[in-house]
Amino acid sequence: MKNITSVLLISSLAFNSSCTTMKNTENTNTEVPVSDAALANNPFMKKSALQYQAPEFDKIKDEHFQPAFDFGLKQQLAEIEKIANSRSVATFENTVLPLEQSGAVLNRAKIIFDNLTGSNTNPYLQKLEEEYAPKFAAQNDKIYLNDNLYQRIKSIDLNSLKGEDRRLTEYYLQKFEIAGANLSASDKDKVKKINEELATLSTQFSNRLLDARKNGAVLIDNVKELDGLSADEIAAAASDAKKAGHDGKYLLALLNTTQQPLLQNLKNRATREKLFKASWFRAEKGNADDTRSILERQAKLRMEKAHLQGKKSFAEWKLQDQMAKNPENAMNLLAQLAKPGVEAATKERDEIQKLIDSQKGGFTVEPWDWNFYAEQVRKAKYDLDENQIKPYFEVKTVLEKGVFFAAEKFYGITFKERKDLPVYHPDVMVYEVFDRDGKSLAIYYLDFYTRNNKNGGAWMSNFVEQSHLLGQKPVIVNVFNYQKPAEGKPSLISYDDVSTMFHEFGHTLHGLFADQKYVSISGTNTPRDFVEFPSQINEFFALEPEVLKNYAIHYQTKQPMPQSLVDKIKNAGTFNQGYSTTELVSAATLDMNWHSVTDESQFRPTLEFEKNVLNKYGFTLNAVPPRYHSPYFAHIWGGGYSAGYYAYMWSDMLNADAWDWISKNGGMTRANGDRFRKYILSVGNSVDLNQAFKDFTGRTPSIKPLLINKGFMK
Repeated sequence: MKNITSVLLISSLAFNSSCTTMKNTENTNTEVPVSDAALANNPFMKKSALQYQAPEFDKIKDEHFQPAFDFGLKQQLAEIEKIANSRSVATFENTVLPLEQSGAVLNRAKIIFDNLTGSNTNPYLQKLEEEYAPKFAAQNDKIYLNDNLYQRIKSIDLNSLKGEDRRLTEYYLQKFEIAGANLSASDKDKVKKINEELATLSTQFSNRLLDARKNGAVLIDNVKELDGLSADEIAAAASDAKKAGHDGKYLLALLNTTQQPLLQNLKNRATREKLFKASWFRAEKGNADDTRSILERQAKLRMEKAHLQGKKSFAEWKLQDQMAKNPENAMNLLAQLAKPGVEAATKERDEIQKLIDSQKGGFTVEPWDWNFYAEQVRKAKYDLDENQIKPYFEVKTVLEKGVFFAAEKFYGITFKERKDLPVYHPDVMVYEVFDRDGKSLAIYYLDFYTRNNKNGGAWMSNFVEQSHLLGQKPVIVNVFNYQKPAEGKPSLISYDDVSTMFHEFGHTLHGLFADQKYVSISGTNTPRDFVEFPSQINEFFALEPEVLKNYAIHYQTKQPMPQSLVDKIKNAGTFNQGYSTTELVSAATLDMNWHSVTDESQFRPTLEFEKNVLNKYGFTLNAVPPRYHSPYFAHIWGGGYSAGYYAYMWSDMLNADAWDWISKNGGMTRANGDRFRKYILSVGNSVDLNQAFKDFTGRTPSIKPLLINKGFMK
């Protein structure tokens, strides 16, 4: 079953709203003169001296962030006021360009801070995050609700500009207008207050959810309750329990999704139920980790903000700069997937129930049973056992001989591990990336393993974003949550995990091949319903024969995966697609409905609201819950995917259609790789992206290839 856990790291503070898990703006070339000696020694006061401005993690301390934030906020505001109050006739060079370059210190500090609070946080950083969330939101409003600045940009003749200069000006005009630059002074004040509160609530939600995930871990006393898990999985659970102060017991940590990977193998039904319910109820216990009051307030405030800006709903306001354009188009796509998805899931449920009955189970399939029995159905139908597969997927081998190998074949890029650059955690690895001409292209970090101070899921983010103007090359990080093996054991992952690695590297490719003058329209700074396209299409390479045989190597025997097992994986490609489609589409439908409310009277308490929505749209299969239950739907309450979770499905339509074109035009050739890089990966947000897709494929996207891939039509 394919899992979508990926996000692009977007500032929970919504300082910039792009894959708004968050767009991070970038460093400028300006060095900052400071008189305070302590501040002068702060590493954020100047560009990093490391290659491509890679973060100086050996110098960066927690106590450096607050003074850098305070200085940076003042510095940027002074820069903005100077631009806005200039008496010169507004031009691109004296208005848009300095706006794009403003806030060097603040951006340097914030881009690192946002990454660390997602991947390696602590109570001090969490407290700082909550303290500065409203300050960053207020700063954003001081920029985008500044009428003088808006009027200057608006007065620039777009017809006098070309290329990226024109696109950047259009981008800022749209940002100002979406923010509310056209509002009256009183309404702007209302929007400012809402934005500050929303920023605080988003950060509080993320911090509560992190605690809920940590505190929701299931402690097991008797190893017999873990029957079905591998020896390595049991050893890892014992190690986690020991670290948590429960020596002799076993700790099952939660991932951020509803379903948990271990449910697939746990034979003890009571243990499965305990683990599932720990996941489902983690953030609705009426304790300090309960998120419901926060998300309900967020939903109401978002609606109020949309109304102030003349929109019926937050979804209508949010989608105006996306490929979908409006909620109706997004919901139409979801509806085209929902009906066949639920129909297929119903058949899958009946198959599972038949198996349970044949084994004299004496119970009706529940959500905690699905993956356990679905795995048995898969074994019976396709003779495919997940435990047969894992020994062929060792993490570093998958990375270097799979992900990197595919990138070299399709795009001509190569990789060299670096041991000399500082990292923020001992588990982090670093590589230098070289382009097809052999020239150094980027620095790439990977953080593979789950920790109790790391957000769930997987994501890509930039430490430095590409910009010709600033002379910056990309510095990128991929973060995962794979289970760390016990000491001395191999790190073996499932095929779903393999797909996730290829997926996240697709985001990385989007960042690596960025070729823009300006950060704001560079790389992954695109509409959300486009940004998942490059990541999802990269998943197809995982099963390309030439690639698979190169990385699917048994960690003990060093033998490649036998063709018979490869065939089983491919034959099982559409297995359980009803379930996976239904859990995703139901989550996206929940998101869109939370954000399509037009009147406060339509809101209900969280659990009631969710139940009503699922029933209304036909998601009534009890055994198939949404991928994210509202109280822990981090994408929409703590990240930037509010009214945007549909983007995964929209991008999936794009990637299925584009892969159909690639497959019919020679497949995995360098010519196709160069074409995809030229029209899709290298354009950032500098062109019309609907046109970019047409330039690549020669047609508008069709949902048909996606339905075929899922097995919903032939």
